[in-house]
Amino acid sequence: MENVPFSAGSQRPESTVPAGACDCHVHMYDARYPAASGAKLMPPDATAADYRQLQRRLGLSRVVLVTPSTYGTDNRCMLNGLAALGSGARGVAVIDGQESDAELHSLHEQGVRGVRLNLSLGAAGSVDQLEPLAQRIAPFGWHLQLLMDPDLLASQAVVLRQLPVPLVFDHMGRIPPDQAQSHPAHSLLLELLRSGQAWVKLSGSYIVSPQGSVEDPALDALAASYLRVAPQRVLWGSDWPHATASAGMQAMPDDARQIDRLNQWLKHAEGATTLKQVLVDNPATLYGFEASGT
Repeated sequence: MENVPFSAGSQRPESTVPAGACDCHVHMYDARYPAASGAKLMPPDATAADYRQLQRRLGLSRVVLVTPSTYGTDNRCMLNGLAALGSGARGVAVIDGQESDAELHSLHEQGVRGVRLNLSLGAAGSVDQLEPLAQRIAPFGWHLQLLMDPDLLASQAVVLRQLPVPLVFDHMGRIPPDQAQSHPAHSLLLELLRSGQAWVKLSGSYIVSPQGSVEDPALDALAASYLRVAPQRVLWGSDWPHATASAGMQAMPDDARQIDRLNQWLKHAEGATTLKQVLVDNPATLYGFEASGT
């Protein structure tokens, strides 16, 4: 197959990807939309048409677009991507909590099903927003997606346990693999998964890896820990177009290998679940896709 923008390699996954598979973490970039003040990542344009090429290569049909840190609370680029990708796409927005009901309803009508609070590379938001944002989005049935340093995450345990919305932790909870069984943030994530309050995305593994690679064997135990504890609460995302790799922080990952590594993590979890549950059934539950089919 031909090469896909912002993805190493050119082959399909070796694993058999089930019909209706969803990539739960993708960003769109477009220079027509200005970057937020203080934005740390400024990647080149990455469009819905570019992503369609990756979908075809990987055998995916559904996608979740997440407003990236680059744009702060400006969701226009993400919403433009939703419109281009159609009914097989859902969105995760970034808001400040001051939006009117009409504004949030409009986001919902366009396919938004959650909001993200990025306290790692974000140009907007603070930990003080956890409860106000959760209260604001609860009436819409949305979830709160979180990315933060493990120490900060652990420090917010009391608050997180009491929030009135589902929580989604992207990039494997940002837990360093060598701290998977010792850091209190990992224990907290496992607790929230067991209780049914949280979901975790097996995304950005190359970011979490000290080697900067999805091939890092140290990732196996961390991924398997989530799959064993709550297989019905695990999602997968490519993190295309890999903004941190474009910025030279890691090598550009091969997204087919990312799917194959997911399949390997399932084996490390000793059959806790299947590719279909992670790629089709779980996203259908969280994001409101039909349970099967394309």
